[in-house]
Amino acid sequence: MATTATPHHRTGSPAGATGLTMFAAIMLFVAGVLDLFRGIMAIANDDVFVSTPNYVFKFDLTSWGWIQLVLGVIAMVVSFGLFAVATWARVLGVGIAALLIIANFLSIPYYPVWSITLIALYGFVIWALCVVRRD
Repeated sequence: MATTATPHHRTGSPAGATGLTMFAAIMLFVAGVLDLFRGIMAIANDDVFVSTPNYVFKFDLTSWGWIQLVLGVIAMVVSFGLFAVATWARVLGVGIAALLIIANFLSIPYYPVWSITLIALYGFVIWALCVVRRD
């Protein structure tokens, strides 16, 4: 008796994020939490960061802390939208990750290894959100 294989087709909308969208959602959430903590550190105690008096982009570390804190919270909110596979979250996810790459680039002199690590993480988030296929 011969059997034929039928291809499996996904029908309907997914109940939650899968594949690269899930990867991007988790990475955006984790990096958002890390930026949130970094913002709290900069606001509460400026002594944690390296002092760079001759840096081209001179900002007060407390203001950098507030920027990191706000962007981290927005990143976490967008990640919840990615878990629900919302189109607005994919668009905002790419945008907020790009803004956070810029913010981390500008804060490299204050916390270099951490900034470069988060730049790489946000680069993966942008990649994952841009290559995922539409259902």
